[in-house]
Amino acid sequence: MSPVQKDRNVRREPSLTPPHYWEHRERLRQRFDAEARVTTYELLELLLFLARPRCDTKPVAKALLETFESLNGVLAAPKDRLKEIPGIGDMSVHVLKLVLAIMNIVLSERIVKRPVLAAWQQVIEYLQTNMGYLPEEHFRILFLDNKNHLIANELQQKGTINQSPLYPREVMRRALELGAAAIILVHNHPSGDPTPSPEDVQATRSIRDLGEKLSVTIHDHIVIGKHTHRSMRSMGLI
Repeated sequence: MSPVQKDRNVRREPSLTPPHYWEHRERLRQRFDAEARVTTYELLELLLFLARPRCDTKPVAKALLETFESLNGVLAAPKDRLKEIPGIGDMSVHVLKLVLAIMNIVLSERIVKRPVLAAWQQVIEYLQTNMGYLPEEHFRILFLDNKNHLIANELQQKGTINQSPLYPREVMRRALELGAAAIILVHNHPSGDPTPSPEDVQATRSIRDLGEKLSVTIHDHIVIGKHTHRSMRSMGLI
């Protein structure tokens, strides 16, 4: 048997040198467990560990934040957009969307058992997280009883990239079905700019006018952008 053949028959031991990122990963875990300060991209690293246990997730986390601007932007990004980032596959997307779903439940629970107008900041936080990064317009309604407790939180319509038509009769029909005394209208602007358009204002006033005839109060119409929001009530538009 030739030396080459002998070499091929030798059983090779696997490398005992761990990947370069293992030590960093363990230090990061220890810092998190010790409640030490952890940056946003490091939190995202830790989250991606669950989906990619044998990979270096630091460059992936940084690429996600660079592309989608914030952690909320990463979690809310469309699945196909997320998969455009090298290193993001189905399991990573699954983990990110699972966290977003949990966040939305936690935030919504903060407003369910309280008068909505007394928990306004929590309402805005929920809406900002839920709708701020959607790629198309969504129209949502919060239905309230006569003590301003939340009866229902419903997505009514999805629009195109720049419009979601509001139909006053459909809005009021649903309010009467639920026995709502008041409603809060909400929609997002995918452009990121929450400034109400003239069409937004006109549609809202039409809903308000019909609501007055049916004893349903329109408390506000909130327009959600990526980083901020606008209240038509505060702007004096309704």
